[in-house]
Amino acid sequence: MLKFFKNKWFRIPYTILLYAFSIYGFFLTITYFAMKYEWTKDKGMIDSNNRYFQNMHDKYNQSFQIDSISMQKYRYEALNRIIVLNEFYPLNAKYILDAWARNQDEKLTLQMLDAVDLKMKSNQEYRNALQEMRNSKLKKRKTTGLSVFDWMNVGEWKAFRIAVQKDKKCIDSVAKITGVEGRLIVSCLAGEQIRLFNSRRESFKKYISPLQSLVLENNLSYGVTGIKEHTAMNIERYLKDPKSEYYLGKKYEHLLDYDSTQSYINSINDTMSVRLRRLVQFNDHYYSYLYAALFVKQIKMQWERAGFPLDNRPEILASLFNLGYSKSKPKKNPSVGGSNYQVGESQYTFGAVAFEFYYSGELLDVFPYQKKRFDWDTN
Repeated sequence: MLKFFKNKWFRIPYTILLYAFSIYGFFLTITYFAMKYEWTKDKGMIDSNNRYFQNMHDKYNQSFQIDSISMQKYRYEALNRIIVLNEFYPLNAKYILDAWARNQDEKLTLQMLDAVDLKMKSNQEYRNALQEMRNSKLKKRKTTGLSVFDWMNVGEWKAFRIAVQKDKKCIDSVAKITGVEGRLIVSCLAGEQIRLFNSRRESFKKYISPLQSLVLENNLSYGVTGIKEHTAMNIERYLKDPKSEYYLGKKYEHLLDYDSTQSYINSINDTMSVRLRRLVQFNDHYYSYLYAALFVKQIKMQWERAGFPLDNRPEILASLFNLGYSKSKPKKNPSVGGSNYQVGESQYTFGAVAFEFYYSGELLDVFPYQKKRFDWDTN
């Protein structure tokens, strides 16, 4: 028997297998520690305009008067500012005017105009025009048919607009069962999809743009909203944990239960877990939106319970959606930021893109503003 083990026909395969299993074990160990200590996680950054975001929030949160005289003054101010904006960017002026006509909400209209002002803070001609408006000396200006938000002028954005409208029924369904405003869900989607404009530019030109569909991620982050597997697991766990600071209530506990009759298998997800298969679907993005909406609402509940409500901070909710649970630490004056990326010649953060989309008025007829970001259809 000993002679058999010393035989080279046994010894060589045995040695090869031993080294192969050792290498595989080392790889699994490194992967475990990488996930445990989040070595591969994008730490993100604080947006350079964070102070402006905070100032705008404070202006409407602390000193915004709602008596009839003040509201009339706000209405005139908003309409005059829309007139000024129309001299530079008629497209954005139209979106904001449509939002005002639909909602009759002066506060929201002024917030939309502030989003434009922030983008135009270095445009001296625009700043001068605002001052002239206040002095009743407004002059005719050269206009453009483009958006003031320059990332909305790239070809990829046009394809995105068409693609996301195809998902309207799906997004509306998720909004209804979760109580998360559809436009807020799309703001998180926009931040993720626009992040991929440059990182997968060639794939976008070859596949996404011609098909006018959303980018479907299937490596580390999954689905059209870029949900990580450990994030999906936590979302499911917090739904059923009444002791969790993220707990939403009994009626939400079974929203992510698994249907044993469904396999969700397709050509690119057949080796994945059922959890990931639900996210990686070509034509049905329901679970991508459902996980995203539930995450945002769980974060909203966490901050609300801590005494720092985020209902009127879509840019903060989107930033935390991008950064994950570990970065969600309720506090006064949170920072806007997240992953930073380049579109065209400009740098953006995830939270800033979500903010600009939310208040841009883009796709208003498809994803309108609700009176509240959450649970607007309940008393």
